[in-house]
Amino acid sequence: MRVLAAMSGGVDSAVAAARAVDAGHDVVGVHLALSETPAALRAGSRGCCSKEDAGDARRAADVLDIPFYVWDFAAQFSEGVVDDFVAAYAAGQTPNPCLSCNEKIKFAALLDRALALGFDAVCTGHYARLVDGELRRAVDADKDQSYVLAVLTQHQLAHAMFPIGDTPKSAVRAEAAARGLRVADKPDSHDICFIPSGDTRAFLSARIGARPGAVIDDATGTELGRHDGVHGFTVGQRKGLGIDAPAADGRPRYVLGIEPVSGTVRVGPASALDVRRIEAGRPIWSTGHSPGDRFRCVVQVRAHGGLAAATAVPTPDSLVVELEEPLRGVAPGQAVALYRPDADGGDVVLGSARITSTG
Repeated sequence: MRVLAAMSGGVDSAVAAARAVDAGHDVVGVHLALSETPAALRAGSRGCCSKEDAGDARRAADVLDIPFYVWDFAAQFSEGVVDDFVAAYAAGQTPNPCLSCNEKIKFAALLDRALALGFDAVCTGHYARLVDGELRRAVDADKDQSYVLAVLTQHQLAHAMFPIGDTPKSAVRAEAAARGLRVADKPDSHDICFIPSGDTRAFLSARIGARPGAVIDDATGTELGRHDGVHGFTVGQRKGLGIDAPAADGRPRYVLGIEPVSGTVRVGPASALDVRRIEAGRPIWSTGHSPGDRFRCVVQVRAHGGLAAATAVPTPDSLVVELEEPLRGVAPGQAVALYRPDADGGDVVLGSARITSTG
């Protein structure tokens, strides 16, 4: 097959490309220039798509002796990922930009161009597995990225390759070193790639501006403080609430809800965060169709953690999930990924949807 290997400049994508070469595929490497400031240098484990990353990807391609190109997707990334991220926070939601990047950039804009140029598949360094057309969790549970890939359609999965999903991260690094790849010990990226400072609130404030509102006690309606914008809060947040007085019972308060129109942030005890029902929109089914009118599943609401057994009731445009045990910290804007509850412990991805409300 002709394979386009997306090479971020990290160890995972470099080893994935190497394995594609070993498998006998005709491989071409490509680095996606996504940053609005590509000349900026990477700061340790923060940021990506920097001048340094592009250079690391090119050197890895040279070691593998494959053609290499840099494609500018900065405009698409800014509009489809960054702008959506900012708009979601302004609307009181908590999005995961990695899902948007996979859905709109790596397996949409990039895949579309790859197919138009005659490639058969896009290869990435994601930790996930494709077995008989089914998307499954990675062998390394700590690195599993099936959650952020649950937005992919059957068509996109049919043209995807995840060569390292069957290998623990430590072994991937060891393999990179044995292959002579300089990125073998390069730190993993953390936080949000387009916010290298790690200060999400400052990033959002610079783009949204001040929208003052009140922090309200959910039980009494008492105003406990003021804030400069709901974009500075997420459901389940404990620190940085701007509350001077402790709760009557002396226990911490958490963000329970965000109302962007009024600018109200409601806070209360941890027990009030329990969610037993999730409503979500725009379901995407990994197999191309819903498993049924009502079916049992395992759901995941965060990239790492937030799992529970549940029953899902889909419609063409929405999804209701009834949890068998409550989950905490579930917020509109997050994705709920659904897994098949089988002998493998819920390894097979069924699909995903964007959370619109909880109860």
